[in-house]
Amino acid sequence: MQLPLEDVKILDLSHALAGPFCSTMLGDFGAQVVKIEVPGTGDISRGWGPPFYQTETAYFVSLHRNKKSIEIDFKHEAGKELFFRLVEQFDVVLENYRVGTLDKLGIAYDQARLRNPGIIYCSVSGFGQTGPYRNRAALDLIVQAESGMISITGEPGSRGVRNGVSSADMVAGMWAAFGIMNALRVKEKTGQGQYVDVSMLDGQLGLLQGMIGAYMADGEVPLPMGTAYKALLPYQTFRTKTKDLALAVGSDKLWRLFCPLVGLDAMRDDPQYATNPARVRHRESLIATLQEIFMTKTYEEWEALLLAHGIPVGAINTLDQVVEHPQVQAREMIVESDHPVAGKVRVVGVPVKLSATPGSVRTPAPLLGQHTAEVLRAYLGLSEAEIAALYQQGILGQKNR
Repeated sequence: MQLPLEDVKILDLSHALAGPFCSTMLGDFGAQVVKIEVPGTGDISRGWGPPFYQTETAYFVSLHRNKKSIEIDFKHEAGKELFFRLVEQFDVVLENYRVGTLDKLGIAYDQARLRNPGIIYCSVSGFGQTGPYRNRAALDLIVQAESGMISITGEPGSRGVRNGVSSADMVAGMWAAFGIMNALRVKEKTGQGQYVDVSMLDGQLGLLQGMIGAYMADGEVPLPMGTAYKALLPYQTFRTKTKDLALAVGSDKLWRLFCPLVGLDAMRDDPQYATNPARVRHRESLIATLQEIFMTKTYEEWEALLLAHGIPVGAINTLDQVVEHPQVQAREMIVESDHPVAGKVRVVGVPVKLSATPGSVRTPAPLLGQHTAEVLRAYLGLSEAEIAALYQQGILGQKNR
């Protein structure tokens, strides 16, 4: 085995980000991902730009590696039948349409499992398949708002801000991949598939469990704290003579090491600051003192001093600095992909490193419908004449787009 999921076949009906992020994770480790797109238009994110690589959006090119694209029109009965024939050959169906959409199309889980009892059907939605919000449409911003994530993000005194990345979408994709892997494990043992219901809202609550746990304990509603953290101090950013410094003194042991380095010997064993709970109680005075001290040197000077003594410290890098960062380069987290339209593009690499069967970016994001004929030949054994007839009927979009 070269890749851990190379024998797993996934029919990917998903679009935008949450579902595609899931299938990208699985595809990186060898899953055979066949992306079924709407003829003519394809995934809605094919139109999310600028920026563009000629006719292709950078968004789509960067996300959809290691997949094949086919076009099937589910409004045709013959298109639905093609889908079900593929279901018979595949292990997983992944979708993130609005709740009820696939029922209306006649290709939902209840229909699919009649053709393949071993099929794993994963649905990613804003609020899940049950509950009073199940029918609500939801993009990332809506779920970040409803989940409370926005209410705790931003500078103190602000009304909250959206996370800089689409965390509700991407975390839901991660949970979906985790759910699919669990379902595949069960299938190995029993031969039976099952339905996997992933909610973007639930996924955000999974991230918020520490904040929610704190609220349950003391009844205080968390508010935005900028870069600070309620339960730990000092743990935030500070200004220096040059650029901001991120500091994380995560234990009383580190505190005792830290104090002499910044000239606070007297504070090290002071009852007001000697323990983390005491420091949190005296947050304002301690932060004011530290901010004054950090302004006496450059970031580079502080970094050298603190790192030499094992104090966690870091710079606030911009993305142009991140992609050229020596650690990012050493971990192969920016890799090159050769796209048929965009040419050579740099994309994010695989975050999980397996020693024996590592994942990889093997193929670029597909053009719309690029692999339609190839997939139908390989998985269903259709002849060239049968494929040509399906194109003629408009079921597979336009040939040689």
